[in-house]
Amino acid sequence: MKVLVVGGGGREHAIVWKLSQSRFVEKIYCAPGNAGIAKLAESVAIADTDIRNLASFVEKVGVDFTIVGPESALSEGIVDYFNARKLNIFGPTKAAAQIESSKIFAKEFMKEFHIPTASWLSFDKPEDAIKFLESHELPLVIKADGLAAGKGTVVAENMEEAKDAVRKMMIERAWGEAGRRILIEEFMPGREVSVLAFTDGKTVVPMVSSTDYKRAFDGGEGPNTGGMGTIAPNPNITGEMLDRVRDEVILPVVEGLGRKGHPFKGVLYTGLMIRDGNFKVLEFNCRFGDPETQVVLPLLESDLMEIILHIHHEKLDEAEILWKHELSAACIIMASGGYPKRYKKGLPIEGLDKISDPNTQVFHAGTTKVGDKIVTNGGRVLGVTAWDNSLEKALNRAYKAVDKISWEKGFHRRDIGEGFLKR
Repeated sequence: MKVLVVGGGGREHAIVWKLSQSRFVEKIYCAPGNAGIAKLAESVAIADTDIRNLASFVEKVGVDFTIVGPESALSEGIVDYFNARKLNIFGPTKAAAQIESSKIFAKEFMKEFHIPTASWLSFDKPEDAIKFLESHELPLVIKADGLAAGKGTVVAENMEEAKDAVRKMMIERAWGEAGRRILIEEFMPGREVSVLAFTDGKTVVPMVSSTDYKRAFDGGEGPNTGGMGTIAPNPNITGEMLDRVRDEVILPVVEGLGRKGHPFKGVLYTGLMIRDGNFKVLEFNCRFGDPETQVVLPLLESDLMEIILHIHHEKLDEAEILWKHELSAACIIMASGGYPKRYKKGLPIEGLDKISDPNTQVFHAGTTKVGDKIVTNGGRVLGVTAWDNSLEKALNRAYKAVDKISWEKGFHRRDIGEGFLKR
């Protein structure tokens, strides 16, 4: 079958890489793709939110199935549009995608369906938000309501940071309409964990757990980013805990959306804070996480396309989904100097040809090709992923590969997974 993957980041490279191993897939297209994806799929020069032209391309070349990576396309209704044109597509509808596209919707939903989360209030006027901050103890968490590419969350340790976050979101509109409304919620100490799950709107199957490192610099310092590295599985998450997350969080979300007339089919991402054996929800995403996908899919034993077809036909309960439980995986994000703020593009990347380890895969995110050179084309440029029979060995493999790759002012964290290692 012919498959189109929508998107051009590291997550989409990981999806394309896994689909390329499927017995069901003969040809892969990717729109718009990147320099790494181009080695496995035919790149299509259509933006991931250009829904009409994506559908026209699918009809023109006879694509059998479209798989959507980015939240932006989902929140703009690509699934609804494709469904209306009777084109097969994987992902939730625009209404179901609100679980990510509006943090206030998600909070109100969790309250309605008794899903544990931090206490919160929403604001549509900056002066009201600042007045609230001035009368409460810090730290507090300030979030833009809408999509902000993983950067619309600020953990404010002091009043200056808190007021600055409100100004940037609501007055300066650093993330456009995403900051028209904000929410302020209690700070939750603990350990973060990500749980992605397949669902066909009825059955829920969690994937292996993972942990994302969002701060830009070592030690959890610096601004929030889209993710600077990740590991899987999270050593602190037992099978019993994963079952509880499924039963107490993911199933109630899927069932609740169904009762509201917004059935959710696709991948549901749950970000959790774990403390003393209990958990609360930080956020939901309506798609594969990035960079979590880069460590989860290498641990998937089963055929990804086969799972997607089971979901499409609402027969996920009949799918056999197997994992490489004997392995751990680690991904190190290599980013452009200045990220997540301003950074240069077009810088030549050296050393990619030196990576030959069969247990290491370099997933491209912000790259493009100029002549015969691969150059930087984004903030997060590469996700160097490795797997082995222990987390320590996986990290060693990943960092060994990272040390062979370079470009001007590129940087990465050196402490991914460190807190989980036994010393």
